[in-house]
Amino acid sequence: MTFSPDSDNRIPVIVLSGFLGSGKTTLLNQLLSHAPRSAVVINEFGATPVDQQLLRQHNVPLSVLSGGCLCCQVHGALTPLLKNLRMAWQAQAEKPFDRVLIETSGIATPEPILDTLLRERWLASRYRLDGLIVTVSAAAGEDALNRFPEAQAQIVWADTLIITHTDLAEDRQIDSLTARLDQLAPAAAKLHAVHGAIDPDTLLTFQKQHRYRLISDPPIPEHRFGSTTLQFDQPVPWPRLQAALENLMIRHADRLLRLKGVVYTTEHRRPVCVQGSAGRLFPPALLPARTSEDSRGRLVFITDGEIKGLLESVTAALETTDLP
Repeated sequence: MTFSPDSDNRIPVIVLSGFLGSGKTTLLNQLLSHAPRSAVVINEFGATPVDQQLLRQHNVPLSVLSGGCLCCQVHGALTPLLKNLRMAWQAQAEKPFDRVLIETSGIATPEPILDTLLRERWLASRYRLDGLIVTVSAAAGEDALNRFPEAQAQIVWADTLIITHTDLAEDRQIDSLTARLDQLAPAAAKLHAVHGAIDPDTLLTFQKQHRYRLISDPPIPEHRFGSTTLQFDQPVPWPRLQAALENLMIRHADRLLRLKGVVYTTEHRRPVCVQGSAGRLFPPALLPARTSEDSRGRLVFITDGEIKGLLESVTAALETTDLP
């Protein structure tokens, strides 16, 4: 198929946003299971990307922008990436994908991304923005909205809001958050993901109904977020690591915003997905093994400011002789 400016053969794009630990990657996994003919662009704030490890069961075109968020350091990298993706798509008689899903960093504000898609003439003539989906944690979302203007900006721009972690929140928390969301984004569709489940077909249909508009947000001050990576060259004892991470999440609940990664343990033959946010370490999940991996474990800690001794406390716990 050859591009013609008189026909709309633009590739649809859906942007996934949401604050740290609100369930973006879980949602992306569900969308890919339902719509596997998708190309994926993942933006990670940390210098060591790990989110692509969490999508390993999907055989899709995948691009990763790491070392910053799309609203600042790597903003300029999005345009050439999408240009290359489109030219590769156009060069093939059998089109390799039907849509592009962009997952932003948890601290990214969506406006520069949407502005790129809508105002960059070359991109706008070849990609069609179908909408912005934003995940919000029922358990931690209101606290994020109170503390971080980035979280508010994500909500303001949303076409569809997915309220996650409803099983971890009390009814009053959900009601209070919903009222706040109604104030910030009264026109956005609001869906509840019960135990992480959402109907992907309904969600994708919502996006097609939106006509995107540009609005102006107040300027957001430069953020204080930091990213630290811990690498394990050898398998680690899971009970020790689990205890160290749980202790860390509790002690620094207000500063340690997000923990994610993939580790190899002495107890499991398969890699283990580790995630935590809002003072809570989530149950680990086993991932499919791949022969191409280097068998190194990696954990990424995203913090609000600096946490002294963060890495030392984890490594010290792993070196103790007695299990906790």
